[in-house]
This record gives sequence, structure tokens and C-alpha cells, in this order.
Amino acid sequence: MIVIETANELAMRPWILIVEDVPTERTILREILSGEYEVMEATNGKEALKLIQEYGESFAMVIMDIAMPEMGGLEVLNVMREDGVSGALPVCLVTASNDETIMLEAHSLGVADIIIKPVNPLILLHRVKNLIALYSYRMDIEIALREQRELLELQQQRALNHNRFMIDALATAVEYRSLESGEHMQRVKELTRFFLNRLSVRGRCFLTGDEIDTAAEASVLHDIGKISISDTILMKPGRLTAEEYDIMKQHTTKGAEMLERVRVDDSQYYAFCCDIARSHHERWDGTGYPDGLIGDATPIWAQAAALADVYDALTNERVYKPKYSHEESIRMIIQGECGVFNPDLLECLEQDAELLRDFRK
Repeated sequence: MIVIETANELAMRPWILIVEDVPTERTILREILSGEYEVMEATNGKEALKLIQEYGESFAMVIMDIAMPEMGGLEVLNVMREDGVSGALPVCLVTASNDETIMLEAHSLGVADIIIKPVNPLILLHRVKNLIALYSYRMDIEIALREQRELLELQQQRALNHNRFMIDALATAVEYRSLESGEHMQRVKELTRFFLNRLSVRGRCFLTGDEIDTAAEASVLHDIGKISISDTILMKPGRLTAEEYDIMKQHTTKGAEMLERVRVDDSQYYAFCCDIARSHHERWDGTGYPDGLIGDATPIWAQAAALADVYDALTNERVYKPKYSHEESIRMIIQGECGVFNPDLLECLEQDAELLRDFRK
């Protein structure tokens, strides 16, 4: 039998759920507790679970017998633990048994207290009062900690957004100085992410999703070293002389040096930034610069950024070249007209060409 009116009639005093199949025992518990608490009753574990599911947040505590028909107290505790309820709602078991095995099982299931029958009214009231206060205090602490954690996460996100804004602004300034649209670095970022994700799908790249995102963010600064290159070379509309080209190539080492000088920690992000700035002109066969690295001696994130940089440069107009179509750009890269790239990356470029086209829309 469930004794309850409506949820709107819940009083300001704490509510306690009594779960007991024996009417006289239930009456004794109700008489002990009703002077200080509002009492709700259930005759077995199934009824108790229904009430906990419906009014769980309104209960300050559950006092429950162990041995009951249909569903006993230990079974209820097990369900509450599986549902994640037991940590927030204290349960006190009352039993006539001194079986240590049962008590150990109850404690392993998260019981707050065990009282042996016959129940001493004063002891019961003191235990109930202390348990409610303890759980209430613990919940207050958990709420305060959660709020503090959420605040810290919000502050970290704001700081991250601020840093990203400053980095994007710096990278965009470099591009405008090169008479580019200012969108190249954003496209390189997304293309780097695209190529690394496609490698990952094929099992050719073992970076985690977070590491791929970090590498993509780091690719924004791939051309930061162009700040050190003179305008006459950087903005020259025609082909560079051999001497000018040698100077232009220095933007890779200059960029890495700049980033190393402002490094504030040893985070993965800074490592990716330096790798990409220095090595995004390396090529698979060792014909790239500045170090002539061969194969996977160039980190995969720098290889992906290199392909992203070349593809975007081909498919967009520059002061020194016209814009090529998606198909023509892929053909030129596959045939090695822009240097030799990682075969796995070329496979992604060729086989995922349509995905790449849709991706760029």
C-alpha cells in the first residue's frame, strides 16, 4: 500500500520514504519519524523504486527493510546503484539479521547505514538526522565544486578563444602583407584537418581526434616566417630569381625560430606549430626544404599541412599565378608537378576528391 496524496502537497519538512512490508513495523517507523519528518510509505521494493523514480529529488532519505516480498532491500540498492541514484539519496536498512555477509553486501551496494531491529526510537532519530545533514552537506560541496569547475572551464574557453583570435589575427596580417585574401590560413587549417581525418579513417594516422584538431589549429601559423621576408620579394608578381628564392625559403626556419622564442611551455600545440612552420615545404623524396627530410622524417601533421598549403595555393589566384580548377590541381599534385608527397596522402587526395570538392563548398 502506498500512502501519498499529490506532489503539490509535499511539505517544507524533509520527506522520508519508509519501505516495509509488515504493517506493524511500518507503523512503528512512521510514529517515530512523523514528529520531525513527512513520511511516505511503500510495502515492497518495486513500489519503492516507482516512488524514487517519480519523487526521488524530494526525498531526504529512504529507510528500508531487507527482507520483503517481490523485491528486497538489497535488490533495490542494486537498481539504485545502476541508475546512479544511490550516491545522492541516503538509504538506511533495518533488519533483524546480524548476518555479516548481508551487511557486507549492503555496504558494497552503497548503503548509508544499517540498523538492527528492534529499533530504538532515539537512536533512529539521531542517525536519520545525522545522515540527512551529512548527505546534504556533501551535495552542497559537490554542487559548489561543479560550479567552480564549470567556471574554470568557461574561463579556459574564453582564454582559448582569445588566443585563437590573436593567432588568427597575426596569421591574417601575414597573408594580407603577401597580398592574399586573408582566408588562406583558415582554408589550410580545415584542409589539414580533412587530410589527417582521411588518413585516420584508413588506419594510416594514429593521432587522436583531439590531436588532429590541435594540428589543424597549429597549421594556421605555417607561414608566420614570411614576416621576416622583404616586400620586394614577398610581393613580387613575377618569378623569383634563384637568389630571391633562397631568401624566400628562409621563411620556414625564421618561422620556427620565432615560435621557439615565444614558446611558453612544452605543449603539443607549440610542438605542432614549430614542426609545421619549419617543415611544410619538405617533400617525401627529400627534395624539399629547409632540411631535405625524406619520407616520414617529416611529421605527418607537417606533411598534411604541406599538402593543404599546395592544394589551396593551386585552387586560388596568387600574384605569381592564375587559379586552377579542382580537377587540374589534383592532377598536378598527383603527377608530381608540385613536388613528391606521401603516397598515403596522395591516395586520400585522389580517392576522396569528391569529398574534398564538397568539403570546400
